[in-house]
Amino acid sequence: MSIKLSKEDRAQAIASIERYFLEHLDQKIGNITASGLLGFMLDEIGPCIYNRAVLDVKERMLLRVEDLEFEVKEDEFQFWQKYSKRQ
Repeated sequence: MSIKLSKEDRAQAIASIERYFLEHLDQKIGNITASGLLGFMLDEIGPCIYNRAVLDVKERMLLRVEDLEFEVKEDEFQFWQKYSKRQ
């Protein structure tokens, strides 16, 4: 699976990589080099980040599902208890 970015996100990511190299490594890299580095990072590291995010979401969803029983559970067979309270 390849991670795809929108055209706008890709442009921002490339600009950010170029800025990082300039400000932190004192190297000016071009658009093509930054684009290649972005592609490498998305292909090589992206799946690790994606898989971690999926696991994080799964954990949160499981916690929510476990809480669901307490949030929406109704007591069963309550008719006679309600009826006896009226008298």
